[in-house]
Parts: sequence; C-alpha cells; structure tokens
Amino acid sequence: MGVSCSFSVSSPPFQFSFGFADRHHAALVCHRWHFLACHPRLWLRVDRSVKDLSEPGVYPDIETAVCAARPGDTVLIAAGGIHQTSNIQIKKPLCLIGAGELPDDTTLICSRDSESALEFMSTCKLANLTVRAELGCCLLHRSGRLTIDGCILQCESNPLDHLSHAIVTTATTPDGIPPLQKNCVSVMRTRIEGGATAVLTRGTLSLKQVRVICTRTSLFFWFNVDHH
Repeated sequence: MGVSCSFSVSSPPFQFSFGFADRHHAALVCHRWHFLACHPRLWLRVDRSVKDLSEPGVYPDIETAVCAARPGDTVLIAAGGIHQTSNIQIKKPLCLIGAGELPDDTTLICSRDSESALEFMSTCKLANLTVRAELGCCLLHRSGRLTIDGCILQCESNPLDHLSHAIVTTATTPDGIPPLQKNCVSVMRTRIEGGATAVLTRGTLSLKQVRVICTRTSLFFWFNVDHH
C-alpha cells in the first residue's frame, strides 16, 4: 500500500538530501509521484535488442547513455544478456538501475585489460545490478557520494587476487567540508563475492559501520566508507 505525501519541492524537482534527483526514490516515498517517477519514457534506457535506435531516450550501450544523460537522470539498463563496461567515467549525478526483478538479471562485465567497470567522479546511485570484474575492481570511486543498493559485486579470486577488489576509493575529504558535500560510499544489502578485499581505500576515507547477514549461499553487506 502506497504512502501519500505532500510537500513543496524547489527547482530542480526531486532534489533530495543525497544530492541529486532520483525518480526511483521518489516513486518509493510518494505514490502520487509513482506515474511521473516510473514511466519508462521519462528514463533513459539501455537496450541492445531495440532495432530502432531513433526512439528518444533509447541507447545501445551504457557508455552512450551516460554521455547523453543530463545531471539527475535515471538510466534503466535492460535485463538479460551481458553489458560490456570498461572504464566508463561518470562525471555527473546519475542513477543507474537494472531493469530485472533481481540484480542477477542485469550483468555488467569489465574486461581484464580495464581498471574498473565504472568510475565515479560525482554523486551517483547504483541499484539492482550485477557488476563483474575479471581483473581490477568493479567500481572505482574518485569523488562524490556513491550509493550502492541491492547489487552484486563479483571479482576473480584466483589468480592474482591481490589485484582484484569489489570497490576501490581514492577519494579524500578535507576537514570543514559540509556533510552533503563530503566524499563517501554507502553500501546496502549488497552481495560481494571474490577479490582480495571488499574495499580498498587509497585516500583519506575509511571503512565504518559494517554489518553482514550470512545466508546459506551468500553474504549480504551494509557498510559506509567515510571520512575519519
């Protein structure tokens, strides 16, 4: 059952506390916005099966969609098949969501000759996706507030596992920066498999508030990577 809410929003619309417009979040908190937030025509879509790429908002690969997106856009990535992602730099606030029912339904794979699948240089959100790195890291965090919600991060465990990490952050946050402008990583109900360590920090951030739920087949993680 949806929950009704009523309040005013400033321009740009849907400006939430985590720093960018997120239509997916809006749909979850207010059923009055459900149609506006979730209508596929309001999302950028990545769908390799679409033959007519002249349709507005539809792109053949993630890199093209990211380049075309405006700050605050949501990119819906089609389920089924494999999406190749290698060193894709995201320099603007975006939300990337897998279109399947489960994160296993939408898989991003990074090739062995790449440093990472996705490289984040702005406030972004990743949800309902599987990201697999054959070598290197799944996600490289340079700056911004990165939120990873309900994803699966998979790394190779053998050989050369010392080069394989789910998340690498090189961000630094000087003292005196307002909380909403700080660089950080937040991970929620995410499976992390393989790799030498789940998180490698090369800047001033450190791992905090770790929680783990163990099931018969998987480990689900909640944690923050934040300033000391």
